[in-house]
Amino acid sequence: MELKWLEDFLSIATTRSFSRSAEARNVTQSAFSRRIRSLEVWLGAELLDRSTYPVSLTADGRAFREAAEEIVRLTYQSRASLGGRRDPLPQASLALTALHTLAVTFLPAWLNRLRADLGEIGTRILPENHAICMQALVEGGYDFLLTFHHPSVPIPLDPARYPSIIVGHDSLVAVADSTRIDDWRAAERLPLLQYSRGSFLGLLTSLAQGQPGAPRTYIAHINENSMAEAMKFMALEGHGVAWLPRSLVTAEITSGQLQIVAPELPMEIRLYRNAARSRGIVERVWNAAAEGYSETS
Repeated sequence: MELKWLEDFLSIATTRSFSRSAEARNVTQSAFSRRIRSLEVWLGAELLDRSTYPVSLTADGRAFREAAEEIVRLTYQSRASLGGRRDPLPQASLALTALHTLAVTFLPAWLNRLRADLGEIGTRILPENHAICMQALVEGGYDFLLTFHHPSVPIPLDPARYPSIIVGHDSLVAVADSTRIDDWRAAERLPLLQYSRGSFLGLLTSLAQGQPGAPRTYIAHINENSMAEAMKFMALEGHGVAWLPRSLVTAEITSGQLQIVAPELPMEIRLYRNAARSRGIVERVWNAAAEGYSETS
């Protein structure tokens, strides 16, 4: 077996395209396909389902992916150490996918707490929307998913295969430009900035908007990409009311730029793991995350 075969496999596991991976690996597509096939023959297992488009990993491919990542990492780490590099690669590495907002507000400080407990940790982070984050976790390329959670919006993950723990709390808060709010209230209806249909924060917003004390609204704008960060700046520019994670707008509420106009909806911040990925660092992070929350709650 050759190291480049593992790197080829990890490339196509990410791109799901023979042509794109061949280009990225700087070989012809036929040569790339032969190398992937050579790896499968050496392992005695089919790693790719070539009948789908884009190509997908088989169950064996998903199971082998973590091992391939670790073999490649350890090989390059050993080379760096033997070569006397002063900046060897991190001793451990995590693959984590997170909602855009949590990648901005919660994740940086949370990673610092983990490093304080466990030492230096390398990370590969995918900030995305809720659906893509779940897909990334299920397809086996990521160890953890960091997301908001509310019991009224269940997350369709098998708890045996994808267990979760609470690592923090936030709330969904309705905010609007402070200079416009009096005029809107006088009209007894407020313009609402709405998430795209079916989005996770959109479902939570529907719950929040149905609470007693929530303002009467009409839809002013629909944000098709469902990014809370984009909604925040629409609210700051006076386009209407936005339901946003409080952690994203704490500074603007404190400064008076944005005003809260409805009761908040509490949310948990949950860490989900792929139980099939069980490297030592994954177990240590999982345990440290659970203990760290219990100490602060």
